[in-house]
Amino acid sequence: MTDNAPREDHSANSHDTALAEVMPTVLVLDFGAQYAQLIARRVREANVYSEVVPASTPAAEILERRPAALILSGGPSSVYEDGAPRLDPALLEAGVPVLGLCYGFQSIAHALGGVVAKTGTREYGSTTLESLVSDSVLFDGQDDDQVVWMSHGDAVTGAPEGFTVTATSSGAPVAAFEDRERRIFGVQWHPEVGHSTRGQEVLANFLHKGAGLGSDWTAANVIDEQVELIREQIGDARAICGLSGGVDSAVAAALVQRAIGDRLTCVYVDHGLMRQDESAQIEKAFGESTGGARLVMVDAREDFLNALAGVTDPEAKRKIIGERFIRTFEKAQADIIAESADDPNAPEVRFLVQGTLYPDVVESGGGDGTANIKSHHNVGGLPDDIEFELCEPLRALFKDEVRAVGSELGLPDEIVWRQPFPGPGLGIRIIGEVTAERLDLLRRADAIVRAEMTAAGLDRQIWQCPVVLLADVRSVGVQGDGRTYGHPVVLRPVTSEDAMTADWARLSSDLLARISNRITNEVDGVNRVVLDVTSKPPGTIEWE
Repeated sequence: MTDNAPREDHSANSHDTALAEVMPTVLVLDFGAQYAQLIARRVREANVYSEVVPASTPAAEILERRPAALILSGGPSSVYEDGAPRLDPALLEAGVPVLGLCYGFQSIAHALGGVVAKTGTREYGSTTLESLVSDSVLFDGQDDDQVVWMSHGDAVTGAPEGFTVTATSSGAPVAAFEDRERRIFGVQWHPEVGHSTRGQEVLANFLHKGAGLGSDWTAANVIDEQVELIREQIGDARAICGLSGGVDSAVAAALVQRAIGDRLTCVYVDHGLMRQDESAQIEKAFGESTGGARLVMVDAREDFLNALAGVTDPEAKRKIIGERFIRTFEKAQADIIAESADDPNAPEVRFLVQGTLYPDVVESGGGDGTANIKSHHNVGGLPDDIEFELCEPLRALFKDEVRAVGSELGLPDEIVWRQPFPGPGLGIRIIGEVTAERLDLLRRADAIVRAEMTAAGLDRQIWQCPVVLLADVRSVGVQGDGRTYGHPVVLRPVTSEDAMTADWARLSSDLLARISNRITNEVDGVNRVVLDVTSKPPGTIEWE
């Protein structure tokens, strides 16, 4: 999302649905692709709002949403096999602009009478297109030479009637086609991935030239639309916002404060699972960053530690922390209500504002066909008997979009660019039981890592760097000419755009050496530092 424009969550809450009603929406039909969410992201980068829905959604239901355009994702199947996901021809006859990618491209060909076959020539990875039609809608303004990212064993060998073949490759006789009159387009490759050198231009050409869509998905427009939706949802009631200290809850608070003013009370729960000095920093920063919203600080450290005593299972820890959050908010709600007990006209405190993002919903299994990777404290970790109605104004956004909105709202850089930190805090960065002693040890190691990262100028170059304490693991070491039996800590520096996928950050060996030396010298109880070099997938960013 830009301000100056020329998770797959298969179920939507009220904010998602309402936002789709006021914004021209491109629906990405997911045929089982690895990159369905990435397609939606790329569409948004072209300043058009996009959501992902399963390809199994009935055509009538899809068309009922009145999409501005449809994009058909890739997938692992062969269109001619029994049981393969089918494209309903009704979607191609409704007059809605359509773009097919890889399997979606083959689905269009198959549905309209083209030929899809196993040619014996597969293409995986970088591929050079052999010919392009210069007057193509998708390739308008691009050079003839183009490297694209292919991943297919089948190929379209005959285009449907009425289509113009606009590109070929060594393994795909029909690598792209288009029917301008019906506004149906398709490419065999994946323009959404960075390895396709002109991929974003291909997508933008479809959206703006093929589908005729404007550039309405901007931070300023999102703010205007969300403020109206928040006012409609909350009405005359009051709301509590749970602040974690991160950009998500801060932006959510600023949006709601703009919508309902002093009827918002922000509650920061010090659960004892924060990093070194963070609670004091948050209290200072939020007094100036949420538009004057009232801030209540709650000391619940003892309560959370007692609830976590003896618990080692990561899902159990997340659910306990989520449950204690809600109970703490309910107590804050009762205190706020008590303050105005003598005023019969005081608005009801009915809403809990959360900084839930699109990736949170995806990973918590929030939708038809999605896997529950882990329960986020603000999604799958909520208790069933919650007494609040939820207000989640960021539920449809990715992290970079939230940062853009935060900057547009005028939040300070130290809030907007704070690296992601999980709601359950250090509780899920200790592998094993959470104790006060282990928290103190991890805080000191984490503080060293953050200081060295800042000194190296990496705060905005990496997505985040979780530091994990393997509390149930000990290793032999030698310190001060004596044998030690201490804990290892794991460094998990990653690069990412939206947390849906990530790669481990290639930090310099000098920086890693400084971090290791400082931790093993300055943190009693740690005698080994290791580096996690796993991408996502297969690993998640956090260990728990």
